[in-house]
Amino acid sequence: MAGLAAPVQARPIQPAEQRYSPLTGVLPFCDDPSTLSYIASRFASREQGYWNSSLAILTYERVHEIGYRTPGADFVPRRYCEARAAFNDLKLRHVVYWIGEDLGFAGYGDAVRWCVVGLDRNHADDFACRAVRP
Repeated sequence: MAGLAAPVQARPIQPAEQRYSPLTGVLPFCDDPSTLSYIASRFASREQGYWNSSLAILTYERVHEIGYRTPGADFVPRRYCEARAAFNDLKLRHVVYWIGEDLGFAGYGDAVRWCVVGLDRNHADDFACRAVRP
């Protein structure tokens, strides 16, 4: 009879807006110009600095949301996005990114984590950028 213990109860879900240091859930939209500019700038900087490449993002199209707070209401709010980007090598590639609330440097400001499908040269996010997707 000792093996028939009561099932373990899951922890209670407390939405991020009700924490002792509440989050708002208000995030920039996927097509926010400052977010897209940030990704393009950081991509060009990484390509030049680490890979000795002049590859750069020129424009974005088909920018859309693929998820919002998909891990659950009690996690830090994130907006998951995807876009098709035109590069200066005349190729189109998918860019996957998320915008997270208060995940910036030392917890101040929103943060953006991004990945270009097929160009994850150090394999940090998987070839298909699965680590950035919801």
